[in-house]
Amino acid sequence: MHIHDMLKQVRAGAMSVDAAEQFLRREPFEEMDYAKIDTHRELRSGFSEVIFCAGKADAHLRQIFGRLYAENGEVLGTRCAESQAAMLRKDFPQAEYDPLSRIIKIEDAGKAPGIGEIAVCTAGTADIPVAEEAAQTAEYFGTKVTRIFDVGVSGLHRLLSRLDIIQQANCIVAVAGMEGALGSVLGGLVEVPVIAVPTSVGYGANFGGLSALLTMINSCANGIAVVNIDNGYGAGYLATQINRLAVKQP
Repeated sequence: MHIHDMLKQVRAGAMSVDAAEQFLRREPFEEMDYAKIDTHRELRSGFSEVIFCAGKADAHLRQIFGRLYAENGEVLGTRCAESQAAMLRKDFPQAEYDPLSRIIKIEDAGKAPGIGEIAVCTAGTADIPVAEEAAQTAEYFGTKVTRIFDVGVSGLHRLLSRLDIIQQANCIVAVAGMEGALGSVLGGLVEVPVIAVPTSVGYGANFGGLSALLTMINSCANGIAVVNIDNGYGAGYLATQINRLAVKQP
Protein backbone atom coordinates (compact mmCIF):
# COMPACT_ATOMS: atom_id res chain seq x y z
CA MET A 1 0.00 0.00 0.00
CA HIS A 2 1.20 3.50 -0.83
CA ILE A 3 1.71 5.71 2.23
CA HIS A 4 -0.31 8.51 0.63
CA ASP A 5 -3.24 6.14 0.03
CA MET A 6 -3.02 4.86 3.60
CA LEU A 7 -3.14 8.38 5.03
CA LYS A 8 -6.16 9.21 2.87
CA GLN A 9 -7.90 6.08 4.19
CA VAL A 10 -7.18 7.15 7.76
CA ARG A 11 -8.57 10.62 7.07
CA ALA A 12 -11.68 9.14 5.44
CA GLY A 13 -12.22 6.72 8.32
CA ALA A 14 -11.65 3.65 6.14
CA MET A 15 -8.59 2.65 8.19
CA SER A 16 -8.07 2.99 11.90
CA VAL A 17 -5.11 4.84 13.39
CA ASP A 18 -4.05 1.59 15.07
CA ALA A 19 -4.02 -0.27 11.75
CA ALA A 20 -1.97 2.50 10.14
CA GLU A 21 0.46 2.46 13.05
CA GLN A 22 0.84 -1.31 12.70
CA PHE A 23 1.62 -0.88 9.01
CA LEU A 24 4.31 1.71 9.72
CA ARG A 25 5.85 -0.46 12.45
CA ARG A 26 6.56 -3.31 10.04
CA GLU A 27 10.11 -4.05 9.06
CA PRO A 28 11.07 -2.35 5.77
CA PHE A 29 11.30 -5.74 4.06
CA GLU A 30 9.54 -9.09 4.07
CA GLU A 31 11.73 -12.16 4.57
CA MET A 32 11.03 -15.00 2.11
CA ASP A 33 14.22 -17.05 2.74
CA TYR A 34 15.26 -16.89 -0.93
CA ALA A 35 14.31 -13.20 -1.28
CA LYS A 36 13.71 -10.11 0.81
CA ILE A 37 10.79 -8.09 -0.53
CA ASP A 38 11.58 -4.38 -0.16
CA THR A 39 8.17 -3.16 1.00
CA HIS A 40 9.38 0.36 1.81
CA ARG A 41 11.23 1.05 -1.44
CA GLU A 42 8.55 3.34 -2.85
CA LEU A 43 8.41 5.21 0.45
CA ARG A 44 12.17 5.86 0.27
CA SER A 45 12.70 6.37 -3.46
CA GLY A 46 9.32 7.02 -5.07
CA PHE A 47 9.58 3.81 -7.10
CA SER A 48 8.26 0.39 -6.09
CA GLU A 49 10.48 -2.68 -6.37
CA VAL A 50 10.74 -4.28 -9.83
CA ILE A 51 11.45 -7.94 -10.57
CA PHE A 52 14.37 -8.98 -12.79
CA CYS A 53 12.90 -12.27 -14.03
CA ALA A 54 15.83 -13.79 -15.91
CA GLY A 55 17.52 -16.62 -14.04
CA LYS A 56 14.88 -16.95 -11.33
CA ALA A 57 13.37 -20.35 -10.54
CA ASP A 58 9.68 -20.56 -11.46
CA ALA A 59 8.61 -21.19 -7.88
CA HIS A 60 10.57 -18.18 -6.62
CA LEU A 61 9.35 -15.91 -9.41
CA ARG A 62 5.72 -16.88 -8.84
CA GLN A 63 5.91 -16.11 -5.13
CA ILE A 64 7.80 -12.83 -5.54
CA PHE A 65 5.43 -11.66 -8.27
CA GLY A 66 2.43 -12.46 -6.10
CA ARG A 67 3.79 -10.77 -2.98
CA LEU A 68 4.69 -7.54 -4.77
CA TYR A 69 1.28 -7.47 -6.45
CA ALA A 70 -0.45 -8.00 -3.10
CA GLU A 71 1.69 -5.30 -1.49
CA ASN A 72 1.45 -2.59 -4.17
CA GLY A 73 -1.68 -3.41 -6.19
CA GLU A 74 0.52 -3.60 -9.29
CA VAL A 75 3.79 -5.22 -10.30
CA LEU A 76 6.40 -4.98 -13.04
CA GLY A 77 8.83 -7.67 -14.20
CA THR A 78 11.63 -7.19 -16.73
CA ARG A 79 13.56 -9.68 -18.90
CA CYS A 80 10.73 -12.17 -18.64
CA ALA A 81 10.98 -15.19 -20.95
CA GLU A 82 7.87 -16.40 -22.75
CA SER A 83 7.89 -19.60 -20.70
CA GLN A 84 8.01 -17.58 -17.48
CA ALA A 85 5.17 -15.35 -18.69
CA ALA A 86 3.03 -18.39 -19.51
CA MET A 87 3.67 -19.75 -16.03
CA LEU A 88 2.80 -16.45 -14.32
CA ARG A 89 -0.36 -15.94 -16.34
CA LYS A 90 -1.77 -19.23 -15.07
CA ASP A 91 -1.93 -17.68 -11.59
CA PHE A 92 -2.37 -14.07 -12.71
CA PRO A 93 -4.49 -14.06 -15.90
CA GLN A 94 -4.76 -10.27 -15.71
CA ALA A 95 -1.01 -9.93 -16.26
CA GLU A 96 0.03 -8.33 -19.55
CA TYR A 97 3.10 -9.66 -21.36
CA ASP A 98 4.99 -8.01 -24.21
CA PRO A 99 7.38 -10.47 -25.88
CA LEU A 100 9.19 -7.65 -27.68
CA SER A 101 10.34 -5.81 -24.55
CA ARG A 102 10.07 -8.94 -22.36
CA ILE A 103 8.09 -6.96 -19.80
CA ILE A 104 5.29 -8.53 -17.77
CA LYS A 105 3.11 -6.34 -15.60
CA ILE A 106 -0.14 -5.83 -13.78
CA GLU A 107 -1.06 -2.16 -13.58
CA ASP A 108 -3.42 -0.42 -11.20
CA ALA A 109 -6.65 0.12 -13.14
CA GLY A 110 -7.11 3.48 -11.42
CA LYS A 111 -3.70 4.82 -12.30
CA ALA A 112 -3.64 8.46 -13.38
CA PRO A 113 -2.52 9.42 -16.91
CA GLY A 114 1.20 9.92 -17.45
CA ILE A 115 2.71 13.27 -16.56
CA GLY A 116 5.24 15.43 -18.40
CA GLU A 117 6.82 13.87 -21.46
CA ILE A 118 9.93 12.01 -22.52
CA ALA A 119 10.93 11.01 -26.04
CA VAL A 120 12.31 7.54 -26.67
CA CYS A 121 14.22 7.48 -29.96
CA THR A 122 15.92 4.61 -31.76
CA ALA A 123 18.57 4.63 -34.44
CA GLY A 124 17.07 1.57 -36.14
CA THR A 125 14.17 -0.83 -36.03
CA ALA A 126 16.37 -3.54 -34.49
CA ASP A 127 16.84 -1.28 -31.43
CA ILE A 128 13.11 -1.23 -30.65
CA PRO A 129 13.10 -4.09 -28.08
CA VAL A 130 15.48 -2.13 -25.82
CA ALA A 131 13.58 1.10 -26.51
CA GLU A 132 10.29 -0.54 -25.57
CA GLU A 133 11.78 -1.71 -22.28
CA ALA A 134 12.67 1.92 -21.57
CA ALA A 135 9.33 3.31 -22.75
CA GLN A 136 7.17 0.81 -20.90
CA THR A 137 9.20 1.18 -17.71
CA ALA A 138 8.70 4.95 -17.82
CA GLU A 139 4.99 4.57 -18.55
CA TYR A 140 4.56 2.12 -15.67
CA PHE A 141 6.10 4.70 -13.33
CA GLY A 142 3.74 7.44 -14.50
CA THR A 143 5.52 9.17 -17.37
CA LYS A 144 4.02 10.17 -20.71
CA VAL A 145 6.17 8.73 -23.51
CA THR A 146 6.50 9.65 -27.18
CA ARG A 147 8.12 6.97 -29.35
CA ILE A 148 10.21 8.02 -32.35
CA PHE A 149 11.76 5.01 -34.07
CA ASP A 150 14.24 4.51 -36.91
CA VAL A 151 15.81 7.98 -36.96
CA GLY A 152 19.47 7.00 -37.06
CA VAL A 153 22.31 9.04 -38.49
CA SER A 154 22.45 7.14 -41.78
CA GLY A 155 19.39 9.16 -42.78
CA LEU A 156 19.63 12.34 -40.75
CA HIS A 157 16.65 13.93 -42.52
CA ARG A 158 14.40 11.40 -40.77
CA LEU A 159 15.50 12.69 -37.37
CA LEU A 160 15.21 16.34 -38.37
CA SER A 161 11.64 15.78 -39.55
CA ARG A 162 10.65 14.90 -35.95
CA LEU A 163 12.89 17.40 -34.19
CA ASP A 164 10.07 19.74 -33.17
CA ILE A 165 8.42 16.91 -31.24
CA ILE A 166 11.68 15.74 -29.69
CA GLN A 167 12.55 19.24 -28.48
CA GLN A 168 9.31 19.46 -26.48
CA ALA A 169 10.28 16.55 -24.21
CA ASN A 170 11.70 16.90 -20.70
CA CYS A 171 14.25 14.17 -21.36
CA ILE A 172 15.44 12.16 -24.38
CA VAL A 173 16.32 8.47 -24.43
CA ALA A 174 18.56 7.67 -27.42
CA VAL A 175 18.78 3.95 -28.17
CA ALA A 176 21.39 2.91 -30.74
CA GLY A 177 23.60 0.03 -31.75
CA MET A 178 26.21 -0.10 -34.55
CA GLU A 179 28.49 2.92 -33.87
CA GLY A 180 26.00 4.53 -31.43
CA ALA A 181 26.12 8.08 -32.80
CA LEU A 182 22.48 8.98 -32.20
CA GLY A 183 23.07 10.17 -28.64
CA SER A 184 25.73 12.68 -29.71
CA VAL A 185 23.56 14.06 -32.51
CA LEU A 186 20.58 14.53 -30.20
CA GLY A 187 22.80 16.04 -27.50
CA GLY A 188 23.68 18.85 -29.89
CA LEU A 189 20.06 19.56 -30.82
CA VAL A 190 18.18 19.73 -27.50
CA GLU A 191 18.40 21.65 -24.22
CA VAL A 192 17.38 18.75 -21.97
CA PRO A 193 19.31 15.70 -20.71
CA VAL A 194 19.91 12.84 -23.12
CA ILE A 195 20.18 9.29 -21.82
CA ALA A 196 22.15 7.22 -24.31
CA VAL A 197 21.50 3.47 -24.41
CA PRO A 198 23.98 1.36 -26.39
CA THR A 199 22.53 -1.83 -27.81
CA SER A 200 24.15 -5.08 -28.85
CA VAL A 201 22.80 -4.59 -32.40
CA GLY A 202 25.57 -4.61 -35.00
CA TYR A 203 28.11 -6.61 -36.96
CA GLY A 204 31.17 -8.34 -35.54
CA ALA A 205 33.25 -5.27 -34.70
CA ASN A 206 30.30 -3.95 -32.71
CA PHE A 207 31.52 -6.42 -30.05
CA GLY A 208 28.05 -6.97 -28.61
CA GLY A 209 27.42 -3.26 -28.05
CA LEU A 210 30.89 -2.26 -26.87
CA SER A 211 31.51 -0.01 -29.89
CA ALA A 212 28.27 1.90 -29.26
CA LEU A 213 29.05 2.15 -25.54
CA LEU A 214 32.51 3.61 -26.21
CA THR A 215 31.10 6.12 -28.69
CA MET A 216 28.50 7.28 -26.21
CA ILE A 217 30.81 7.69 -23.23
CA ASN A 218 33.32 9.54 -25.46
CA SER A 219 30.68 11.89 -26.89
CA CYS A 220 31.74 15.46 -27.60
CA ALA A 221 28.16 16.64 -26.98
CA ASN A 222 27.20 17.87 -23.52
CA GLY A 223 24.36 16.74 -21.28
CA ILE A 224 24.60 13.03 -22.11
CA ALA A 225 24.41 10.24 -19.55
CA VAL A 226 25.09 6.64 -20.59
CA VAL A 227 23.60 3.44 -19.18
CA ASN A 228 24.83 -0.10 -19.72
CA ILE A 229 24.46 -2.07 -22.96
CA ASP A 230 20.79 -3.00 -23.63
CA ASN A 231 19.72 -1.46 -20.29
CA GLY A 232 16.39 -0.05 -21.37
CA TYR A 233 14.99 -0.42 -17.86
CA GLY A 234 17.72 1.76 -16.35
CA ALA A 235 17.14 4.42 -18.99
CA GLY A 236 13.37 4.46 -18.45
CA TYR A 237 13.84 4.75 -14.69
CA LEU A 238 16.34 7.61 -14.93
CA ALA A 239 14.23 9.42 -17.54
CA THR A 240 11.26 9.24 -15.17
CA GLN A 241 13.30 10.79 -12.35
CA ILE A 242 14.30 13.65 -14.64
CA ASN A 243 10.76 14.06 -15.90
CA ARG A 244 9.38 14.24 -12.36
CA LEU A 245 11.83 17.01 -11.52
CA ALA A 246 10.81 18.88 -14.66
CA VAL A 247 7.14 18.88 -13.69
CA LYS A 248 7.88 19.20 -9.96
CA GLN A 249 6.02 15.99 -9.25
CA PRO A 250 6.61 14.58 -5.75
